[in-house]
Amino acid sequence: MFIDGVMFLWFTLTALSVVFVAIDIRNTPESPVMKWGFVLLTLYAGPFAAFLYVLGCREPLAGLHERYVAFRWRQVLGSTMHCVAGDGVGILAGAVIGAAIALPMLADIGLEYVLGFGFGWAIFQALFMQAMTGGSYSDSLRATFMSEFLSMNCLMGGMIPVSTLAWIGVAEAHDPSHPLFWFRMSLALMAGFVIAFPMNWWLVANHLKHGMMTVRPQGAESKESDMPGMDLGGSPATKGTAPAIRPPLAVMTVVSILAMGTGLFVAWFFGGLSI
Repeated sequence: MFIDGVMFLWFTLTALSVVFVAIDIRNTPESPVMKWGFVLLTLYAGPFAAFLYVLGCREPLAGLHERYVAFRWRQVLGSTMHCVAGDGVGILAGAVIGAAIALPMLADIGLEYVLGFGFGWAIFQALFMQAMTGGSYSDSLRATFMSEFLSMNCLMGGMIPVSTLAWIGVAEAHDPSHPLFWFRMSLALMAGFVIAFPMNWWLVANHLKHGMMTVRPQGAESKESDMPGMDLGGSPATKGTAPAIRPPLAVMTVVSILAMGTGLFVAWFFGGLSI
């Protein structure tokens, strides 16, 4: 079948992309958690993630990483990648568990959300970003909750229609032992990445999430740039009087909930979701 050929090509390119990113990123002066994030994203998004890594993070020339990643869109790319990489682990685990115990689709989505949010928040955000909040894990949990919540809602808003409507009624697409299941989830995660990108732009612009970082070996030359600061406590990390967050946090919270609600509505309207 045609789809079998597409999947063979996709998984082949994904394997080659993962090998390339995993080897090449060792020489990129980036934070370890971001390096792992790009490897995970490449597992989900194959050659597209490898392209984003080269375009958005890979140091073009020695000593230029700080300047290279200082552009806002690259900062947002790093923020969105970090979200999708961490949340994706929990989401995929939830999808596998849901398929194994034959959960109804709505319950399956709920499990994916809980595990995705839990892993992304507790591990990829609070634990791995703990040093940025003074070393207290409990403080890090409190500080990263809202940014994770907003980003996760948008990620799921993009994922839900694709994961429920792609190959609707095809049993293999919901069987983790079949390649079509993983191909479907890859497409869903890539759609979620696209929908989560604007929210992460707002989070980075208001210093509520970090973007790309530059971490060099001790003693190595570092050309610092004016990369966006980050105040995990919830207000912009600027000197003097902090400017107001625009649009306000409450408005963006509603936007994120509407994004996920829209995804659920689309899935229900076109028959991919039964309540």
